[in-house]
Amino acid sequence: FDKKKIFNYLEKNNIYPSQIIEETFLFIPIIIDENINDLNIFSNNQIYNNWNKSAKKTELINYLLPSEDLEDMSLIKSKIDVIESYDFEEILKKYFLNHSIITLVFRSNNEIKVLSKININEITILKNYTFKNINFENENELKKLINQLKLKYEDLWKNHNQINTSIKLSLSIKVDSSDNFKISNFEEILNETDLIYNFSISKFDKNFTYYKIIYNGTPNNFIKSMSQYDYKLDTQNKIWILE
Repeated sequence: FDKKKIFNYLEKNNIYPSQIIEETFLFIPIIIDENINDLNIFSNNQIYNNWNKSAKKTELINYLLPSEDLEDMSLIKSKIDVIESYDFEEILKKYFLNHSIITLVFRSNNEIKVLSKININEITILKNYTFKNINFENENELKKLINQLKLKYEDLWKNHNQINTSIKLSLSIKVDSSDNFKISNFEEILNETDLIYNFSISKFDKNFTYYKIIYNGTPNNFIKSMSQYDYKLDTQNKIWILE
């Protein structure tokens, strides 16, 4: 089984797979009743109370719901008139997570409008969804709504982690030649990393072994992927140094 050959075959057919990356998102669902101009955040919020009851093992997103905080509740309620533009920064910073989803559920008669603010690192994505005839007191209908929203968030996360083999970034990295274990381990990681299209040793001398790497992504993504293995890179010069 050769992943790179599979990726090349899929690329020729305009199919781009995604990396299987599990991640934790802070999830804040807020139900706004437009008929009475009020909102529910915690205890009286059916989505908050039931969201993690239907968790599936195949889901890549792990949802962390905020704790019931009276100050947070008071703050959010004070923003009801500007809730769509409010950034929730005061609440988000308490949880030290890079990713979050703020879901605003507007209820009006038989129609449900959902505005989702998905924050991935420092990127914010806005998505609007509309659902008809959802009875929040009906367990099956509520579960269906939750599953549909989860599916949309999963698809968006997979799309964010799409492996685009048409991007071929050339990187030059040198590794201390005296450390055989580091060299061996580095090559093993390169072989296992999905976004590494190809790599080879371009030259070596008594001090360094020089690698030419073709990567299907951005420099920042490569640096982040290496940091997962506790590798740091000195990127100040054209040829990076593996520290």
